[in-house]
Amino acid sequence: MLLDLTLLVLALPVLAAAGYLLLLTLLSGQKPAPPRMAPRLKFDIIIPAHNEEAGIARTVANLSRLDWPEQLRRILVVADNCTDATAERAREAGATVLVRHNQELRGKGYALQLAFDKSLEEGFADAVVVVDADTEVTPNLLHAFALRLEAGAHAVQAHYGVLNPEASWRTQLMAVSMALFHKVRSLGRERLGVSCGLRGNGMCFTHAIIRRVPHEAFSIVEDLEYGIRLGQAGERVHYAWEAEALGEMVSGEKASRSQRRRWEGGRMAMMRQYGLPLLAEGLGKRDRVLVDLAMDLLVLPLTWVVLGALALTGASVALSLVQGHLAWSVWAAAFAAVSLVLYVMRGWWVSGMGARGLLALARAPFYVGWKLWLLTTRPEEKKGEWVRTTRETPKT
Repeated sequence: MLLDLTLLVLALPVLAAAGYLLLLTLLSGQKPAPPRMAPRLKFDIIIPAHNEEAGIARTVANLSRLDWPEQLRRILVVADNCTDATAERAREAGATVLVRHNQELRGKGYALQLAFDKSLEEGFADAVVVVDADTEVTPNLLHAFALRLEAGAHAVQAHYGVLNPEASWRTQLMAVSMALFHKVRSLGRERLGVSCGLRGNGMCFTHAIIRRVPHEAFSIVEDLEYGIRLGQAGERVHYAWEAEALGEMVSGEKASRSQRRRWEGGRMAMMRQYGLPLLAEGLGKRDRVLVDLAMDLLVLPLTWVVLGALALTGASVALSLVQGHLAWSVWAAAFAAVSLVLYVMRGWWVSGMGARGLLALARAPFYVGWKLWLLTTRPEEKKGEWVRTTRETPKT
């Protein structure tokens, strides 16, 4: 009995994570696209770019085709510490270009701060939109943002998905993974009336909110950092599920290694800095937005939650065999396993990847082994530096 109780106590983080993910899964039903409104608001669409000469013209061209009157939108490219022809290619494509050179203050957060300050200073727009340089968006993006802003929102996130799911099994797995993290979780959180979180790509902020909460977020996951600050300021991020920003994902192992280290390393740093203090602040204030932001931070990457559930299952079954009867921890392990299976299968379903997604999921054990290997090797990049992800197929 004592061993069983000890096992249950040790399993609490896994059970809490599985329960949180199950709740969001159950609330992740698809919503119909809301009706459009007549265009009125003005937008500055900002593309932070670092050595993106190969693809920046295509991104600008895609944004130029948005279904929104030309006189109500501008495209601003921030050529940040570029050593190639990003600025020239962006101007040729029709964008306004801001050139920034600063070898000390490097990173996407500084590029966004410059663009936001410029947008506020010139006063053309009512809101700013952030789109990555390797991205294509759906034509309804500004309609989706405007609808929420007109209803009182100050921060909105569109769905951030994968532009090239067919490139390899890695990008197929990434498509399912981003459907889980960006769509299933965001739909559930939107139904709960809490912040869906910022994803770094396909974000929109009103001028009013960036005046009230300046974009002073310069970590490697500046989107996550700014989303927390918005929550602490009493502002939630709304989810625009009907609009998409689709980013190009790397398909090769080497580039994936670099990208994964940056993303998960930055998120773990945020978890250590904000996780428990944010939970305490949210509980103290009885603020569900802060409590949810803390839960989102404290839930480890799915790989680690799954490994924890497997460890719980193995230990509880072994204990049951020794005791000669089912341990209580077996039921806890079953709850965690069922919750995680439902969560993953819901992500696969909303990803629209069909049989290809299932085949990619079959490779997940290899992916987990690869991530464990990453833990045992040293990072290759300096903290805080803007590392451009290697593009494998030049865009035209």
